[in-house]
Amino acid sequence: MNLNLLNHLISNCNDKQSIAKHKLIKHLFNQGAAPVSTLCEIMDISTPSILKLIAALMDEDWVEKKGHGLSIGGRKPDLYRLKDKKILILCIDIELFHTKIAIIDNNYNLHSDVKTILLPISKSRTDFFHILNTHLQEFLKSSGLNNKQLIGCSVGMPGLIDAEQGENYSYFLSDGKNISLTAAFEKILNLPVVIQNDVNGSSMAEFTHGMAKGKKNVLVLLMDWGVGLGIIMDGKLRQGNCGFSGELGHIPFVENGALCYCGKHGCLETVASGNALSEMAKEGILSGKNSMLNQLSKEELERIEPAVIIKAANKGDQYAIQLLSNVGTYMGKGISMLIQLFNPELIVLSGKIAEAKQYITLPMQQAINMYCMTQIREKTTIASSELGENSRLLGYTASGIDQFLDAYIREAKRLRK
Repeated sequence: MNLNLLNHLISNCNDKQSIAKHKLIKHLFNQGAAPVSTLCEIMDISTPSILKLIAALMDEDWVEKKGHGLSIGGRKPDLYRLKDKKILILCIDIELFHTKIAIIDNNYNLHSDVKTILLPISKSRTDFFHILNTHLQEFLKSSGLNNKQLIGCSVGMPGLIDAEQGENYSYFLSDGKNISLTAAFEKILNLPVVIQNDVNGSSMAEFTHGMAKGKKNVLVLLMDWGVGLGIIMDGKLRQGNCGFSGELGHIPFVENGALCYCGKHGCLETVASGNALSEMAKEGILSGKNSMLNQLSKEELERIEPAVIIKAANKGDQYAIQLLSNVGTYMGKGISMLIQLFNPELIVLSGKIAEAKQYITLPMQQAINMYCMTQIREKTTIASSELGENSRLLGYTASGIDQFLDAYIREAKRLRK
């Protein structure tokens, strides 16, 4: 990792306080505005030492006072936070049919508008990277930034992802040229890159900005084109041994069901995902079902978006309502298993299907009432995410900057031994 990336922004980078300064920057990023007492506890150093570090970073224009904290009697403590735009990260959100690009700072401010391009995820790296790089160069040029002003790039996508090995075992499998997917991204971007599963981005967004903030045991259900599960237990995002936890969508669910792209039959994704919803709608319309969806052209019907079906349901279309109800029922049965396995305090519904709200939540709740033990389900709240369609970018920012700062600190320690 290029140590000059942050060193050129912080003076006296070779003094004894350098690593401590960067640790404080990392904690302020993760905590947001915080009082001295909290920073002392997190960093396990004395109040005078923290005040000295804060003063140094304020002199170097990294840290500012931002309001006052709560107090149980006495003077309210000052809160300190990182200034805006001190760290910038490029975030890429790769969906099944679209890709989003954004530059976000350490306080989660957008540097420029989110750019959405019609670039579907692919088995081939070469074609995808060629198109992506063209759009990225245009995007960076319009933003007025260059690679040297970015700490790195955080990429999120669907699929079975081993972030440590830098590989996606579902997509970008061909023309790999014996280098990892992460290394391939780094080659075209000329930036350090981290990759992660899209559901982990959704989960981190909820954990840092949404309904899971401040909670210990939460499940985040990403109901998009596929189905994914984010697991927050004991206040930490749990990803499993290789980062493969949460593959709820590929649990066999329907006896003698349809073939899933993972190779098994009857997976939950075959009956309760955006892909399944789209396929069921298409099959029904082609078989003569009475619906306003009949007004769609052949091309529109071929790749019908969940939002189109939800819109029809909101207009009272009975066929669309039934389709969503079926998805909600299947999902409710799956959620019943999750509640009894994890006993969460909260389940957050996110993604395109979650936008159907009552059309899936009502049948979902009925299924939960049928399949889940009363004593356990009554302790769990189920709610739809309120973060909006770009929420994953917040999660990619949080995990990306945190990982890059960690890597920086490790490398700085190694070089200064």
